[in-house]
Amino acid sequence: MNDGRIVSSRHLVSERCAELSELEYALIMTSNAFNKWMVRCMAAAGEPDMGAFDVSLLHHVNHRDRKKKLADICFVLNVEDTHVVTYALKKLVKAGYVTSEKAGKELFFSTTEEGKALCMKYRDVREACLIAIHAESGIAGKSIGETAQLLRTISSLYDTAARAAASL
Repeated sequence: MNDGRIVSSRHLVSERCAELSELEYALIMTSNAFNKWMVRCMAAAGEPDMGAFDVSLLHHVNHRDRKKKLADICFVLNVEDTHVVTYALKKLVKAGYVTSEKAGKELFFSTTEEGKALCMKYRDVREACLIAIHAESGIAGKSIGETAQLLRTISSLYDTAARAAASL
């Protein structure tokens, strides 16, 4: 089955849906590029010591300026291992970008003023670099939105498959 498909693992290509192998390679490339972008954008914004997950976590905690529970953060970001999120939150708290507050038995997280300011600096760099390049790319915003919807739908396929694999 050599039909010009661009895949990373030829041995995984299925006759029933070869397109999934193409998608998986594109996801690997996109994921790595996006992670690199987040780290470099945050460094340009003034914080060179954050990993990609830390960056996405900070932005989520800052989202809508509301306090968030650990379980909700994990759910929205689709992270199963709460320890990964807890560790990253501790790093963000230590850096002064996030604060935690106990209410009853729950711990709530929110961004500090310093964290909010860093998110806005990141936004400025994003506008200057990514949005400017997008404007020149010719890729329609509507097309990006449709792709995002498709990727959210596809993520449910992988979640379902992961549950099936866990039960084997």
